[in-house]
Amino acid sequence: MRALTSLVSGVLALTLAAAVPAQDLPKVTIAMSGWTGFAPLSLAEKAGIFKKHGVDVTIKFIPQKDRHLAIASGDVPCAATTVETWVVWNANGVATKQVRNTIGKIADLKGKTVAASAPGTAPYFTLAWMLKKNGLSVKDVKVATLEPAAAAQAFLAGQNDAAMTYEPYLSTVREKPEAGKIIATTLDYPMVMDTFGCTPKFISENPKLVQAMVDSYFEALDMIAKEPKKSFEIMGAVVKQTGEQFEKSQSYLRWQNREANQKFFNGELQAFSKEAAELLLELGIIKSVPDVTATIDTRFIK
Repeated sequence: MRALTSLVSGVLALTLAAAVPAQDLPKVTIAMSGWTGFAPLSLAEKAGIFKKHGVDVTIKFIPQKDRHLAIASGDVPCAATTVETWVVWNANGVATKQVRNTIGKIADLKGKTVAASAPGTAPYFTLAWMLKKNGLSVKDVKVATLEPAAAAQAFLAGQNDAAMTYEPYLSTVREKPEAGKIIATTLDYPMVMDTFGCTPKFISENPKLVQAMVDSYFEALDMIAKEPKKSFEIMGAVVKQTGEQFEKSQSYLRWQNREANQKFFNGELQAFSKEAAELLLELGIIKSVPDVTATIDTRFIK
C-alpha cells in the first residue's frame, strides 16, 4: 500500500526556539497504529526529534476502530489516520482537524469472502473503494471482520478467499507467493492518504506544540534521507522488524515532504474528501456529509 502522508494543522504559531530540560517538556500522546506509513512519527519519538523541538511525545498504538473513542474521551488529543477517517469521525461528532490464486482481478471477488477491518476503518473503505472502481460493492462480497495482522494471517492459513491488509503485514503475503498473490494495492488505486491531526481545542490552546510536532515530522523525513539505515532500524524495531525488513516494506509507499504537503492541501485533499464522503454516505457509515473545510488547516506547513 502507498501512503501519501500529510499533516493536518491548526492556527499559525512560531516554532519553539530551543529545547528545554526533558522533565519540563509538555507531554502529548499521539494515537496511531503500526502501519508503516505512520513510521516517521515513531522515528521522531525514538530518535529524540520531538524533544529537540520542545515536546515530549508518546506514541500509543490504538486500533483505528477505537482511536476516535480515545480522542472523544480526552485520553489523547492527536492521532494519525487516513483522510476519509477524519470525515467519518467529524460526521459522527468527534471533532478533529486533520488475495488466492483462483482470483486474478478485483472483479473475481464477487461472491467471495474477504477479510477486512470493520466499517469505518481505512481497510474497509479501501475495499469498498476498489470494489466500486470495478463495478462492485461490499454487498457483492462477504466481509469477514478481522484486523490487518489477523487478516493477513487468516489468508495465509487459507481461511478466506482474499484479505485487505497493509504493510508490514502485506509483506508476509508478498513473501509467500505459493499461498496466494496480491491482486491490487494502492499503487494501483492511489487513495490511501495518511494524515496527522489534533482536536480544535488542543490546537487553539497549544499552537506551539502543534508547530513543534509538524516540524519534528519533517525533520524525521530529513533523517530518513540522510541516515536511512539507522532510521529503518529504529522504525523497524517499533513494529518488530529488522532494519532490512522495514526498508523493504517502506519501499511500497512514500512519505510526503513539506512541499508535497502544501500541494496536497491546495485542492487535492478537498477533492478527495468530497468523493470519499459520497462513498461513506453510500455505505451508510456516515449519515450526512460534514464540512470538510472545517477539518483542514494548512498554516503550520507553510
